[in-house]
Amino acid sequence: MLKKLLFNNGLSFMKKLNHALGIMTFAVTTMTAQAAIPVDFSNLVEQVSPAVVSVSATKSLSQQEMMQEQVPELLRRFFGNQIIIPQQQIPREQNAYGSAFFISSDGYLLTNHHVIKDASKVTITLNDRRELDADVVGSDERTDVALLKVKGDRFPALKTGDVDQLKVGQPVLAIGSPFGFDYSASAGIVSAKSRTMFNETSVPFIQTDVALNPGNSGGPLFNEKGEVVGVNSRIFSGTGGYMGLSFSIPIDVAMDVVNQLRTTGKVSRPYLGVMLQDVDRNLAEAYRLDKPEGALITQVAPNSPAQKAGLKAGDIILSYNGRNLVRTSDLINLINRTQINQKINLTILRNQRRQELAVTLVSSPDETPPAKKESADNPSSKLGIALRELNAQEKARYKLQGVVVQNLSYAGLAARSGIQQYDVITQIADKQIKSLADFKQAIESIDKKAVVPVYIVRQGQPTILGLRLDN
Repeated sequence: MLKKLLFNNGLSFMKKLNHALGIMTFAVTTMTAQAAIPVDFSNLVEQVSPAVVSVSATKSLSQQEMMQEQVPELLRRFFGNQIIIPQQQIPREQNAYGSAFFISSDGYLLTNHHVIKDASKVTITLNDRRELDADVVGSDERTDVALLKVKGDRFPALKTGDVDQLKVGQPVLAIGSPFGFDYSASAGIVSAKSRTMFNETSVPFIQTDVALNPGNSGGPLFNEKGEVVGVNSRIFSGTGGYMGLSFSIPIDVAMDVVNQLRTTGKVSRPYLGVMLQDVDRNLAEAYRLDKPEGALITQVAPNSPAQKAGLKAGDIILSYNGRNLVRTSDLINLINRTQINQKINLTILRNQRRQELAVTLVSSPDETPPAKKESADNPSSKLGIALRELNAQEKARYKLQGVVVQNLSYAGLAARSGIQQYDVITQIADKQIKSLADFKQAIESIDKKAVVPVYIVRQGQPTILGLRLDN
């Protein structure tokens, strides 16, 4: 009887225990499942997508680049660039694709330098499928930031966020046009901040695990509030495709470059004039530091602010205006945020003794120069065309009056409008063209923002083209 009672009581206890464990297991499973559910960005994507655009940049190829496109690498190794493959169509232009986004309602957009580098024409496509020609206001290769401008107003501009408030582990969202698939959204988390890459010292990159691919470059990186915290710039990959490591330019760094390009047309950077490396365990022990910290100077540039202040190779910079430095990237980030001609205070370690030094930063000698602009007073330079008059024999033989296109630049407005070498231009709008003087007078009398009909004869056949005189 006692055994039966103990057995029944034990069985009842086990049922209660299993029930309790089941509840706990269910609770843990539920919590785990809830933690695995990704952030719902659907409303955010719908809200910010109109401000994101795809970018198409047309690049004219040089003769050498065209030869490289035509002749396989294996043949060039043996025969050089002198080999010619007959009846091979050589592309004279290439298109690069990327993304951009509006930062103001009056048509300013932010993208990457490498997206529009060496482009003869830049076009953006809005989410309503409109295409607009864009001017490159300025571009900075070191930070990989470029500023574009399109005509118009009331564009949907995005808000920028505070990168300092961005934390590792927070969810982020990217929108762009990978491989030409417009308005593709991808999400992930912030993996790290203040990353430096391949001796790149101008940008403290935001590292994420957001899937980025070719075409995402120049697109925005959003936080949960829909604020732009970064400009998607590059990936770390051994295959050319996404491998889990993506890097974005912090928006405060990008906007500083943008403001300089917009106001002065060039980018000036604070300059200290030192080469740096991180302090590892062995160096920390050699310098008698409690732990690896600071930025070790390996070289000082002559006539630099660092040399004038007395800094030497072998010094370790421990603090910058009172802020302790853990690694070299901390120092670089602080320098990039400092105004030119501002005095800073450094704490250094030299011969196991701490010293205080004052340094005045100056403008970097390799600052981005102002963007070159074509002269508005010389329309022929923008047309990119070289002409000659028909000689008497040609006039008599072909019964033509006009000027011959002797040569033209594939980056010029004439080539973009469809005019080709050896075309004979006979009329522009309602103006008959019989000489070079007629051509110049006709072009100069036309509204520079217009598209005008141009009458040509090509291989004996009359044709009419629309010549666009603006960019």
